[in-house]
Amino acid sequence: MKFLLTNDDGIDAPGIAALAEVAAQFGEVFVVAPDQVHSGCGHRVTSEGAISINELGPGRWAISGTPADCVRVALWKLVPDADWILSGINAGGNLGVDVFMSGTVAAVREAALHAKPGIALSQYKQSGTEWDWNRAAQLTEQSLAKLLEETLTPGRFWNVNLPDLYGIDRVPELRRSPLNPLHLLMNFDEHETGIRYTGNYHNRPRTPGDDVDVCFSGDVAITEISVW
Repeated sequence: MKFLLTNDDGIDAPGIAALAEVAAQFGEVFVVAPDQVHSGCGHRVTSEGAISINELGPGRWAISGTPADCVRVALWKLVPDADWILSGINAGGNLGVDVFMSGTVAAVREAALHAKPGIALSQYKQSGTEWDWNRAAQLTEQSLAKLLEETLTPGRFWNVNLPDLYGIDRVPELRRSPLNPLHLLMNFDEHETGIRYTGNYHNRPRTPGDDVDVCFSGDVAITEISVW
């Protein structure tokens, strides 16, 4: 099984290194990721100007483009026979309406448009806690072991959000959950140079059993999403 890995945090991010280590347990790994951070870029693609390809080593390329560009370039030239596209592990949650703004999610949405199955993985973190990439890798391994055995309907992909386990004294469960339909709270402060968003991600609205509720409660939120 061949895995194409990408992200929106950049090719040197610790999350994609953790994902590559886990994916190597299931098959052959190829990394095609942005050469810089593109967090929150959504499904933006480069249609004008050149996209550079820099080979960093065997099966590892840095692209001067977005996560969606990485998938396009990889499937066109670098890893056209990839079986699965994996994106992440993102530093931060991609829950609810985040899927429309997330470069991490856009990568596997692009994969679905090319009839390739994909899984986006993100690590939610509360303010003031530390990143635990070893724990994220363990939960990712459990998630991949489950989802790689399932058949995705064409045009659909998985969105996985790993919980922050700070203050939670139990083993997380893998739970199927729908996307939270509620908009983020819109709070801004005015400054001399303009306005600045001040919303609190961790206080976002949720409904029982949706992806925000599941992840914030300490379980792995697994959501199947369709591109149409």
